[in-house]
Amino acid sequence: MTAAKAIAGILFDKDGTLLDYAKSWVPVNYELARIAAKGDEALARTLLAAGGMDADTGHVLPDSLLAAGNTVEIATGFVGAGAPFTVAELTTLLDGLFARSAEYAVPVTDLGAFFAGLHAKGYRLGVASSDNERSIRETAKRFGFEDYLHYVAGYDSGYGVKPEPGMVLGFCAATGLEPQQVVVVGDNNHDMHMGRSAGVGMTVAVLTGTGSRQSLAAASDHCLSDITELEAVL
Repeated sequence: MTAAKAIAGILFDKDGTLLDYAKSWVPVNYELARIAAKGDEALARTLLAAGGMDADTGHVLPDSLLAAGNTVEIATGFVGAGAPFTVAELTTLLDGLFARSAEYAVPVTDLGAFFAGLHAKGYRLGVASSDNERSIRETAKRFGFEDYLHYVAGYDSGYGVKPEPGMVLGFCAATGLEPQQVVVVGDNNHDMHMGRSAGVGMTVAVLTGTGSRQSLAAASDHCLSDITELEAVL
C-alpha cells in the first residue's frame, strides 16, 4: 500500500458496496431463479443453491456465483444446474432483470451527497461492477451521482471482467492516473484481487455485501463497516 496522500482516484464496486446487498439483491435473486427455472419452484431452489444462496434464509455465501459473478457467469452456472435455456437466452433475460432492479435498490447512504463530497475534494471517481453497464448508469441516475462519475465499467463494457485488472486499467486510462494513485473499494474478493492484480495503491473492503472480515482480510488493506468510513482511511 502506498502513502494515503498519493490516492487521487476511487473505483467503487456497485452491489454490496454502494448498495446494501441483502436489501437490494436477495429479492432479485429469488426472481432471477424463478425466471431461470420457468416457474418450477423445485428447480428454482436448486439454481439458488448452485449460485451460493440458501433459498430459505436468503444468505449468500461470500465470493459465490450470486455474490461475485457477472451475468454470463451466472447464466452459465444456472444452465449447467438445469435451467432450460441457452446461456445466451438466459443472459439476455437476466441482464434485463438486473437493469430494472435499479428501481428497487437500497443505497448504503445518500449516494448523491457522498459522491458530491468526494468530487469536491478533487477525487476522480468511477464504478466498476460485474453487473451490466446499463444497470450501473440507471443506478447512478436514480441516486443522483451520475454527474460525479469520470468512469463506468460493467462486465459488458469491453474492459474484461473481475478479478482481471482491465476495469482498473480502464479507469486509469480515462482519468490519467497511475494504478498506485487508485483505491479500489468493494465487498468481495473479486474486487480486492482485481485491485491487487492492477497494482493499485490501496484495496478497501466493506461489510455491506456478502463478505466478512475473515473472508476479506487477506486481500484488503482496510476492512470498513461501510463506505461512509472511507474518508478516514484516505
